[in-house]
Amino acid sequence: MTAEIREIADKKGLKDFLNVPFDLYREDKNWVAPLFLERHDHFNTRKNPYFLHADVQLFAAHRNGKAVGRISAQHDRLRLEHHKDATGQFGFFECEDDSNTVAGLFQAASGWLKARGLRRMLGPFNFSINDEMGLLVDGFSTRPNMMMGHALPRYAAALEQIGLRKEKDVIAYFTDHTGQLPPALLRVMERAKRGGLVTTRHLEKKHLARDIAIVMSIFNDAWSDNWGFVPFTPEELTKLGNDLKMLVSEGSVVIADYKGEPVAMAVTLPNLNDWIAGMNGRLLPFNWAKLALNVIRKRPTSIRMPLMGVRKKYQDTLVGSALAVTVIEEIRRFHIPRGVTSCEMSWILEENRGMRHIIEELGGVPYKTYRIYGKDL
Repeated sequence: MTAEIREIADKKGLKDFLNVPFDLYREDKNWVAPLFLERHDHFNTRKNPYFLHADVQLFAAHRNGKAVGRISAQHDRLRLEHHKDATGQFGFFECEDDSNTVAGLFQAASGWLKARGLRRMLGPFNFSINDEMGLLVDGFSTRPNMMMGHALPRYAAALEQIGLRKEKDVIAYFTDHTGQLPPALLRVMERAKRGGLVTTRHLEKKHLARDIAIVMSIFNDAWSDNWGFVPFTPEELTKLGNDLKMLVSEGSVVIADYKGEPVAMAVTLPNLNDWIAGMNGRLLPFNWAKLALNVIRKRPTSIRMPLMGVRKKYQDTLVGSALAVTVIEEIRRFHIPRGVTSCEMSWILEENRGMRHIIEELGGVPYKTYRIYGKDL
């Protein structure tokens, strides 16, 4: 019996959409169920500012009254303004092991995008490149870090079978290096700080809006030439600040000034997946208290560095390299004495050899690869 592909148009449909992965990953000990409360907010057009510049259609495949696959199609006007490439996105792909169901889901998503005048499709993006992105194609044997995806190993072949091809790989690095900075990098940092031209400070929660604005200003400049870049909007900036209030300590964010100008930053987050694993996506009746206590009282042993950047005018210079090393080392000096034993630095474009070299000098090892696929419509 062929699965029926349906557009999601109500709360019942969204519930079916969110439930799809639970059966698929039932035997996968490394999959971490997302929290339903957080996912509902992510799909809420009133709460997620992504919807201020994008339209989305969700699809689910149903067989015998049960959702067995899903996909989203996204028409992001902000991305199109920036890239002018008539390209839409897909995301949230999960599916039973059936090639017809896979093909049906992608036909539905591509048909919706074509009807809007788009000529190409890229993904997965859940919803944006600034959210969870990429299909895991290597590194299935460990849990994902927060805001990083997991996948079934068969998915890559399933996408390629229907004509999707690799567009770009991004790398996640793992490091448990808690010793001293390598001597060569230490000299680079000390030279940069000598004479007071480079200074660093941590985020101040009493000035959270100011400091988040500085971080995002550096990000929007530093990453502006990167593949797929989409800037954060003011509304997304406000939401990010609100989300970070509970998650980060002041030392988790470092800003570096050069000659008095904020030019580099690094942001780290606790790996919430360590705390929500086993909750099966539900906070009630008792998991909410457990999570709250972890966030408020428990120091993380694992973190992720999702953002690090140096303003564009200093990139590919000795000053830029020194600034990158300096903010990373300041983060290390904050977390290591507090019990952090591992860090994921992600994601890094495969061709970003300069940053990859710095991370590898710090002891980072590439341990997960995420792939963006593309297809002409």
